[in-house]
Amino acid sequence: MKKIIFLMIAIAATINVTNAQSNSTVVTNLSTERFKVIIENDKNASIIDLRTTDEITKKGYIKGAVQLDFLAKDAEKQVDKLDRNKTYYIYCAGGGRSADCADYMEKKGFKRVYNLEKGLSDWLLKGFPVEKK
Repeated sequence: MKKIIFLMIAIAATINVTNAQSNSTVVTNLSTERFKVIIENDKNASIIDLRTTDEITKKGYIKGAVQLDFLAKDAEKQVDKLDRNKTYYIYCAGGGRSADCADYMEKKGFKRVYNLEKGLSDWLLKGFPVEKK
């Protein structure tokens, strides 16, 4: 009987911890395929391209993206101006800058951030479309 009660308590505790973790997740790293599907289906998507102007000119950008050069001196100030309650889809060239930006956004109290884990390089590798300036 004691074993059964202990087992039930352990299961309940595990469920509570899992629910608390899923409810507090701010940043979600997404595969290229999943990122594409989500932005295509989210009519209110706020897509942020964290690359430099030169990178965007050379490689293009995901349709609907707005540039916020995360290498610029005032990048964090620009991020701070964003609405923390909105959902953001962020990407860079290979995933490094966007991971750093996602961490920063989480520390600053943003509610929901989706990160394109392998960046635009994987997007292009998969043959997904980009816009050109």
